[in-house]
Amino acid sequence: MDKIHAMQVFVRVAEMGSFTRAAESLGVPKGSVSRQIQALENQMATRLLHRTTRRVQLTQDGLVYYDRCLDLLSMIDDMDSLFQHEPASLSGKLRIDMSVAMATSFILPRLPEFLQHYPGVEIELSSSDRQVDVIREGFDCVIRVGELKDSGLIARKIGTHTLINCASPGYLSRFGMPIRLEELSQHAMVHYSQQLGQASPGFEYFDGRQCHYVHTGGVVTVNSTETYRAACLAGLGIIQVPAAGIQTLLERGELVEVLHRFPARPMPIHLLYPHRRNVARRVRVFYGVAESGVTGVRHLSGYTLILMINRTVKVYDRQAGKPAGYAAAKAAYRY
Repeated sequence: MDKIHAMQVFVRVAEMGSFTRAAESLGVPKGSVSRQIQALENQMATRLLHRTTRRVQLTQDGLVYYDRCLDLLSMIDDMDSLFQHEPASLSGKLRIDMSVAMATSFILPRLPEFLQHYPGVEIELSSSDRQVDVIREGFDCVIRVGELKDSGLIARKIGTHTLINCASPGYLSRFGMPIRLEELSQHAMVHYSQQLGQASPGFEYFDGRQCHYVHTGGVVTVNSTETYRAACLAGLGIIQVPAAGIQTLLERGELVEVLHRFPARPMPIHLLYPHRRNVARRVRVFYGVAESGVTGVRHLSGYTLILMINRTVKVYDRQAGKPAGYAAAKAAYRY
């Protein structure tokens, strides 16, 4: 028996709570996983897992062994990369999860350069607004936007989303351009909620110290960021979204910023990964890609400065609704 491989199989079964799901994630037959675990238990002379018809759970001995396996496998992973100075030597599968908007706007544009630099890495990218179970579903890391819940994962901040309020020209032609917060009672918002059925707090604005909420109309609630943006484009109401993700729509005039003096609270962006003493080198390298992807856009007072991959600079004057000239760009950026 390959003891290290058996440990890897055991860890995957323990984290996913199922022989079937572990076998699927490893790409091997279920019987092979069962035999590996049985051989490991025979060699250790103890039962490591409680098996039921619904779930597989760690025994007390299994929990101790699981923690030791994590430490040992992480050390082995680090040892494998200790003397690998060439990017081409980095290899293996990296399973990551993030929202569709994060993937399409920030991460995917960076992946060609990343994969060219690390051709041995294979990416499995899950993108949806569903909150995945990182450990049970076998993800190496995830990117989350917004305030974090206590998940037992290690979190590293990689950036911040500046939010803006916007609406479609069609909506504004019917309901007018809101200037003051008091006017919001005559306007509609498209509401976003990951769990449908939850009441919306209304229009949010941040005064630099705390958030305030203003009641608005609106009869449409969605649970997808892509649908949220599409609903705004369809003229269903005002939305509050990260500026960087809709920059092209603003420049083309398909969306218009409103109430720019009342932005919502900026949203932190984190990379999260399971609690392990040592982090796989693939995850550490991807952290750099994620950080560069989300910090490639800086937001200034009245302007959005976009740092392109080819190092050219564009500045969009949000108040004028058009690209700004060099003088404005220089003044805004404070070279």
